[in-house]
Amino acid sequence: MRAHVSWKDKLRFEATADSGHLVVIDAKPEAGGENKGPRPMELLLMGLGGCTGIDMILILQKMRIEFDRVDVVLDGARATGQPERFTDITLTYEVDAPDAPLDKVERAVRLSQEKYCSAAHSLNARLEAVIVLNGVRHELSAEPAP
Repeated sequence: MRAHVSWKDKLRFEATADSGHLVVIDAKPEAGGENKGPRPMELLLMGLGGCTGIDMILILQKMRIEFDRVDVVLDGARATGQPERFTDITLTYEVDAPDAPLDKVERAVRLSQEKYCSAAHSLNARLEAVIVLNGVRHELSAEPAP
């Protein structure tokens, strides 16, 4: 896999990768950017959300669980000093699946985070998961269900 990031002006870059899609990256105005694209750290969060989101869809489909919605909301906390890396990321999996048992959705989250999500395994941050199944919030238990 390869990416090409090309400076355009001020602190704005255009990035492409093997898929050929273009992403504009910019810094926040306070740092000299013009807010013409997401920040690099925002892209990291989006990439993690996309990676685990794809996993969730594939795993739920394999489990034959019908769903109406799968959203992943990511909240990242960053170090106060340089480098301002992500230290903690909370992933809230919002799943609308009227007939889905909680243990199956929890298993899908665990499989994504512990086995399949390459982005999750590429980050040096503590990940915490929360499931909101059909509007009801559930903390992911410390140990997988038997």
